[in-house]
Amino acid sequence: MILLGLGSSLPYCGAAPQDVMAHAVRALEAVFGGLLISGFYASPAWPDPSDPPFINAAAVLTGSAPRPADLLDILHGVEAAFGRRRDRLNGPRTLDIDLLAYGDIIAEGRPVLPHPGLETRDFVLAPLMEIAPGYRSPRSGRTIQDLYARLDRVGAIRLSR
Repeated sequence: MILLGLGSSLPYCGAAPQDVMAHAVRALEAVFGGLLISGFYASPAWPDPSDPPFINAAAVLTGSAPRPADLLDILHGVEAAFGRRRDRLNGPRTLDIDLLAYGDIIAEGRPVLPHPGLETRDFVLAPLMEIAPGYRSPRSGRTIQDLYARLDRVGAIRLSR
């Protein structure tokens, strides 16, 4: 199972972050074919909650995908098409697409798999609960459902779309 995390906290071409996300989902579907997409969630910016809040979602690639490094390059290309700039680590951005997991691969190179935030971030786990609650992190062996239940706090709030 290939898991993606999506987020947006800045408008792009006049589109609010929630609309940027909807357009990004369509762009990913055009590139990869089938996707299983969670609902959208509003969450405070991380790690600096004084930054603009994020709209987040998760996706499962249901079709075929290239090897992880090539997939990451494609995801970065989609981000760039939506005006993504890498000015500040974890800063506000028009679009962020993270490769959260690629099956049971554990890798420390490029990309790091699973994503370092997969097991601890509510804005990642909340949307994954909708589409992949039984997925087991290859690092800990815990399911998304178990990881979500262990969170101290959940600040991600489900939005209607």
